[in-house]
This record gives sequence, structure tokens and C-alpha cells, in this order.
Amino acid sequence: MRSDAMCKPPPFDLARVLCRLDELDGAREFRLGGGEWPLRGFVVRSGEGVRAYVNRCAHRQYPLNHLPHQFLTQDRSLIQCSMHGAIFDKATGYCVAGPCAGRSLIGLPLRIESGYVLLADEVDIELLAARYA
Repeated sequence: MRSDAMCKPPPFDLARVLCRLDELDGAREFRLGGGEWPLRGFVVRSGEGVRAYVNRCAHRQYPLNHLPHQFLTQDRSLIQCSMHGAIFDKATGYCVAGPCAGRSLIGLPLRIESGYVLLADEVDIELLAARYA
């Protein structure tokens, strides 16, 4: 028999969950929002922290990855655009090499709660999806 504590819904909005923290090994792609043009982004570990970015290269606005969850250089120390080879710092999204040097990825505010990585409450998912579709 299940107790009431086990049946309680989580204390956060499930629509904002990007991934479980313990599943984040390197980088993980996500899609949020409805319709044909959801918000597409990715979450990446940076040292002890976690960062999220819109999945668009600062150079030509193409998605950074060709394969699911493949955002990092071979040594996993930096973010790399699979289209043009631009290289970005994981902690800041700043382009350190390549055709968009000096520009940055679009960062998304996060929070960690109950072992989950969530998009921060102040982010309007539908507005961002419309802006970056």
C-alpha cells in the first residue's frame, strides 16, 4: 500500500523540467513548449555548476549539434558547434574561437530542485520559443 507522501505531486512545475541532475553527464538537449516550434536548448555541466543555453550558434543561428546531446569538444572541456566548429566556454557561453569569436550563446536561467534541473520560473517558455524558433 502506498502512503500519501509517495502520491504527492512534485513541488515544482513539471513543464519546466530539463533533466534530472544525476542524468547530466556532460550535456543534454531539451525541448520545451508546445506546437511545431518548441524552445530548443541544452544543459551542460560546468565544473560544479550547471548552465543552459538556447541551441543556436552565435554565428549563423543553426543548432549546435547534429546528433542528440552532442555539444562538447572531444575532451568535453568546451562547447563546439558541429556546423562551423565555433568553440564556446561552458560557464559563460562566450565564443573563444571560430567564426563568431567574441559573441556568446543565449543563456537561460536555471534552478536545481529536488534533484532536477528546471528552467527558472521567470522565463516565459512560449515567448522564448517564438523568439528563437
